[in-house]
Amino acid sequence: MARYPDLPTMYNLKTEEANDTYNELRSWSGNLVNELETRDTEVNNTPSTNIYSVVTVSTIGRPKAGDIAYAASAGKFRGYVSTTATQAWVDFN
Repeated sequence: MARYPDLPTMYNLKTEEANDTYNELRSWSGNLVNELETRDTEVNNTPSTNIYSVVTVSTIGRPKAGDIAYAASAGKFRGYVSTTATQAWVDFN
């Protein structure tokens, strides 16, 4: 199932100019569909950030880089950092 519709192929339009115009429109719409699908793929492959409100960040099972939490027990906002050297919650304030 296509996410975006394609224009159907039309034959036997009344004039050659109408055929040319319609084929140009089909080409333009195909390029637009390609751009939309490329953008959708990029958006779908971009990791999302989760925002938690918890008593302590240790209650968050498997955080991902970029996650944000408000740790009520500490009264602080924290962000999860995950690099090759560090995997930890870092205080914002």
